[in-house]
Amino acid sequence: MSTTLKLPELFGSMVFNEETMKERLSTASYKAWKKCIVDGTSLDISTANEIAEAMKQWAVEKGATHYTHWFQPMTGVTAEKHDSFISPVGGGKIIMEFSGKELVRGEPDASSFPSGGLRATFEARGYTAWDPTSFAFIKEGSLCIPTIFCSYSGQALDKKTPLLRSMDELSRQAIRILRLFGDTETKRVTAQVGPEQEYFLIDKDLYKQREDLRFCGRTLFGAKPPKGQELEDHYFGAIRPRVAAYMKDLDETLWALGVLSKTKHNEVAPSQHEMAPIYTDANSACDQNQLAMEVMKKVADRHGLVCLLHEKPFAGVNGSGKHDNWSMSTDTGKNLFKPGSTPSQNAQFLLFLAAFVKGVDDYQDFLRATVAFPGNDHRLGAQEAPPAVLSIFLGDELGAVVESIIHGTEFKDAGNRTLEIGVDVLPAIRMDNTDRNRTSPMAFTGNKFEFRMLGSSQSISGPNIALNTIMAEELNQFADELEKSKDFQADLQKLIKRVFTEHQRIIFNGNGYDDAWIAEAEKRGLSNLASTADALPAYTAPKNVELFTKHGIYTKEEISARAEIHIENYTTVITIEANTMVDMIRHQILPAVSRYASDLCSRAAGKAACGVSCGYEKDTATQIGALTDALADACAKLEQAVAQVPGDAMDAMVYSHETIIPDMAAAREIADKLETVTDAAYWPFPVYSDLLFYV
Repeated sequence: MSTTLKLPELFGSMVFNEETMKERLSTASYKAWKKCIVDGTSLDISTANEIAEAMKQWAVEKGATHYTHWFQPMTGVTAEKHDSFISPVGGGKIIMEFSGKELVRGEPDASSFPSGGLRATFEARGYTAWDPTSFAFIKEGSLCIPTIFCSYSGQALDKKTPLLRSMDELSRQAIRILRLFGDTETKRVTAQVGPEQEYFLIDKDLYKQREDLRFCGRTLFGAKPPKGQELEDHYFGAIRPRVAAYMKDLDETLWALGVLSKTKHNEVAPSQHEMAPIYTDANSACDQNQLAMEVMKKVADRHGLVCLLHEKPFAGVNGSGKHDNWSMSTDTGKNLFKPGSTPSQNAQFLLFLAAFVKGVDDYQDFLRATVAFPGNDHRLGAQEAPPAVLSIFLGDELGAVVESIIHGTEFKDAGNRTLEIGVDVLPAIRMDNTDRNRTSPMAFTGNKFEFRMLGSSQSISGPNIALNTIMAEELNQFADELEKSKDFQADLQKLIKRVFTEHQRIIFNGNGYDDAWIAEAEKRGLSNLASTADALPAYTAPKNVELFTKHGIYTKEEISARAEIHIENYTTVITIEANTMVDMIRHQILPAVSRYASDLCSRAAGKAACGVSCGYEKDTATQIGALTDALADACAKLEQAVAQVPGDAMDAMVYSHETIIPDMAAAREIADKLETVTDAAYWPFPVYSDLLFYV
């Protein structure tokens, strides 16, 4: 994207934002929309018609010809069906029309989207409904209207609906707590989120030659190149001109769409990079991250590149995650995870902190399940990402505060004193109060928690729905207890001390990569759900179902459906990868290495006939012949394994993890050995040296 607009003019220029609405709507309609946002009231049809007309006029002026309800089905990506604004008026003429009814509601075919059994496949009807809290935007000539997506019977078929429900519930329970501390001004508490997006860039022409990248998003084969990330020279290094041009275009495109793209840099692995936005409300952050992932791929295409969002596209170098920075703020501008400057503020902060610590401990299995899918299995637990064990890192200063509360010991700041909650003023907890712990799955960073287990390709909605709901549950429990108190100060101290004492096992400030921590975590009774197959059953654990149904986030059927979708997706992904591997072995690798071995034999025979030494040719041909036979056998074994996948979804997932993946690993090991001894001219597709060091 090339533009002459200055940044303030560029930012949000393709968004029908609040400023634009204020300019183009009548005062009455603008206030009605604002009331809808603040109070959750519905819009009458006349107001919806006015908003739709203003939206259409603005979009047409920007060059839009179509509109679409832009929603987030359970596929993990966005969906859209485009209709033009045109309407015939006779005589071969048209007018541009867009009504309030079309704005507020749509009826896309829902039969081909995953529903986890919520609807029969022959039932086509589904509904989209405008989300007025998320601004419409123009993308590629279409007005995109963010919407929810539900079935004919009203069940949520998307990721936005439960997110909005969880945000509302979190606000309700947080306000109950704030009222106990005398806050009568706050009307809304909003979950704030900032997702850091990691990705790889590779050359498009090389990408086209790799069937595994095209079908699976990751390489299924690839020997270690002579250089990887050993020199640690890529992280924060000078950005190459081709990548810099891409990043500039990406920034400008995202800014026009109102995405607060803030930071860009090289990541650890070669060809790996990161984009980080300024955090915003959870709903907008989730929408914008989905939009960002789409835009990153399209902008890459304009530059002859491909953006890979898979968690582990290349073996032997760091994979890509997506750190989810989560906090809560009031509509009066207060961050509830920021220690205040008065004793009462400190006490309030410590109560919210205690709720978070308790929540992560109580629902560690479900939080793990929200980041469980095939791509992330390649990353979690490696020396590049947090372990599969949930823990919370508080840092030295805050950790010392918590320890003093638990043990009633002296807290050392300016002097030694026993901390009394709601009486003492805490020292300032700095944003970076200790060496940042990159091994922690959940790290406190001064005024927010960084959930570091998310995979780079996933929607952030699921993890944030979980965080919102878990926090709402713990605040609900605290409010129920404290609202009955006759001595608030004393009971508050007891509650905070009790919670930190009972849930201190989840707090760990050490090295999560150390095997000793895994052993220690087991002693503490923390769950270690190492794989997706281990983690996904937690979706339907009775306590987790009770959590989400109690707060109205999911019905029992909706959460069961999501579990089914994720379980089936696992097997589907693994099966596609296995079939792709078989295809590449049979149609590319085996013919190539066989031809090379045959040519070596011909060369050996020719040299021998001339009395010339041919040891290299004979030894290499022998080695390749043995490896070729072994690979053919491994391929046949893998093919047979895929053909025997059980019919039951849960059994199929376990079988895929325990049988197919090891068979794939065995075949890859042989193929990668073949790559190292085969003439580069014969090898059928680009290798890591080309893919990682070409851009």
